[in-house]
Amino acid sequence: MKKIAITLGTVLLAASMSATAGRGHGHNYRDTAKVVDVDPIYKTIEISRPEKHCWDEQVTHYQPRRKSYTGTVLGGIIGGVVGNQFGQGRGRDASTVAGTLLGASIGNDISRNRRGGHYTTTTERQCEVETYTEYEEQLVGYRVKYRYKGKVFTTRTKHHPGKRIRVRVGVTPVDDI
Repeated sequence: MKKIAITLGTVLLAASMSATAGRGHGHNYRDTAKVVDVDPIYKTIEISRPEKHCWDEQVTHYQPRRKSYTGTVLGGIIGGVVGNQFGQGRGRDASTVAGTLLGASIGNDISRNRRGGHYTTTTERQCEVETYTEYEEQLVGYRVKYRYKGKVFTTRTKHHPGKRIRVRVGVTPVDDI
């Protein structure tokens, strides 16, 4: 059986060589060579992946009371009455106006300080996105050394070649007339 396979291979090789003979100046044929070394080639790639992290958080908010002009108005009235008690004639008018303005200012300050408010506490969902980076080695090919007719050659392939690698052999005459 081995003799038949070897004979058939020799016949096919001879047929392919004779079929390409006479075409142009060079002759090409295919053969196999023995693989003597295979080294994988790796490339480092960066992988970024975002992750969302969420949590519940207690948040306190201050709620001020509505703004009120009652203190300002009441202070102005009281200040005007008190100011009216002083002075005579046109002086009384001036002291009434001054008392009104001074009383309104004091009433405004007092109402602002006593305005107050209240605090409310709520639970709020907080989220943030963090990006994690990982590095991974990825196989991109193989550096292959092979021996053909006693000489060693090197090539790069996408797939592991196994024990033998297919080669294209080109023959060109040195002196071409």
